[in-house]
Amino acid sequence: MATDDGVREKVAWILLRDQRVLMTRNRGRELFYFPGGKREPGESDAQTLVREIDEELQAAIDADSMVHFGTFEVPDGHPGRGLFRMICYTAGHRGELVPAQEIEEKAWFRHADRDRVTEVDAMVFDALHEQGLLS
Repeated sequence: MATDDGVREKVAWILLRDQRVLMTRNRGRELFYFPGGKREPGESDAQTLVREIDEELQAAIDADSMVHFGTFEVPDGHPGRGLFRMICYTAGHRGELVPAQEIEEKAWFRHADRDRVTEVDAMVFDALHEQGLLS
């Protein structure tokens, strides 16, 4: 979904364990992405993240634990579309992380795996690494 200024946005979840970060890959794609997705009309970031993680990984995000990590922008990649914005949050969760719907695979990545993710995800990898959160 695009914002009023025409920028496409995604609300993404950053889950860290042992200086690795959770990434997911959709069916038919090679690159991995942070789990999350686009807002439905009228949704807040928290509502979006709760819904998307339930749909993609069958886990329940603890919305009260959400902390904004950062907002990252890159050129959209589609001619005439402008920017793509990814709004990233850390948050606790309940339940096992089980790929569902379009998610074919989940994996735990280190900074060295940044060549296996999209441009905007690589920016987040760099920020995590600079803060000593990603090995």
